[in-house]
Amino acid sequence: MSGTSLASVLGDARLMPVLTVPSTASAGPLAEALAAGGARCAEVTFRTPDAEQVLKTMAAHGGLTVGAGTVLTPEQAERAVAAGARFVVSPGFDDEVVAKCRELGVPVVPGIATATELMRALKAGLDTVKLFPAEPLGGLRTLRALAAPFPGVRFVPTGGIDAYRMAAYLADPAVLAVGGSWMATPALLQSGDYEEIRRLTADAVERSRT
Repeated sequence: MSGTSLASVLGDARLMPVLTVPSTASAGPLAEALAAGGARCAEVTFRTPDAEQVLKTMAAHGGLTVGAGTVLTPEQAERAVAAGARFVVSPGFDDEVVAKCRELGVPVVPGIATATELMRALKAGLDTVKLFPAEPLGGLRTLRALAAPFPGVRFVPTGGIDAYRMAAYLADPAVLAVGGSWMATPALLQSGDYEEIRRLTADAVERSRT
C-alpha cells in the first residue's frame, strides 16, 4: 500500500460521521454543523446521485478530513479522490478497489466480516479494516474474537453503533475509530435541522473523549 495510513490522515480523530447526503445543497451547512460540533473527519457515502459533488463541497470546507464511503468499483474510487476524498471506505473487500487506491496513494479501508476476509486484507498489505455491519455481526464480542489472532490490525467498526455503544468500542485498543450515522440521519438532513446535527455531533465528540 501507499505510505499514507488512515491513522495519519485522521490524526487523533476517533469518531467518523457516516453521511448519506440527499442533495448538494445540504453539503455546505452540513460541513459547518459537523465542524462546529467538533468533528474532524467525515465519510460521504456514494449512495446518492449527488455524492460526488457533496464530497467535493465538504472537502473544500477545510474544517474536515473527508473520505468516500460505499465505494464499490475502481472507477468510483478514482472519482472520489478527484473530488477530494482523503481516504476510501468500502463495505467489503475488493482487490481491484484496493489496487486502485494504492495507485492513487490514498488509504483504503475495506469492510470485513470474517477471519478469511481479514486475512485477504492482510495479504494485500492493509493493517486497518472496517468491521461491517458491526452490531448485527455480534458487536464488540466479534471484534475482539477477530482481533485476537491478528494483534497488529486496527478496526473501524460501523453498522448499528450509536452514541451509547460507541464508548465501549473506543475503549478497545484494537479500535482506531468508530463510524456511525446517528449524528446526521437522513431525516435530520431532509428537514435541514443543522443545529440538532451540531448538538448530536458535539455530544458524540464529548463521549468519544471520555
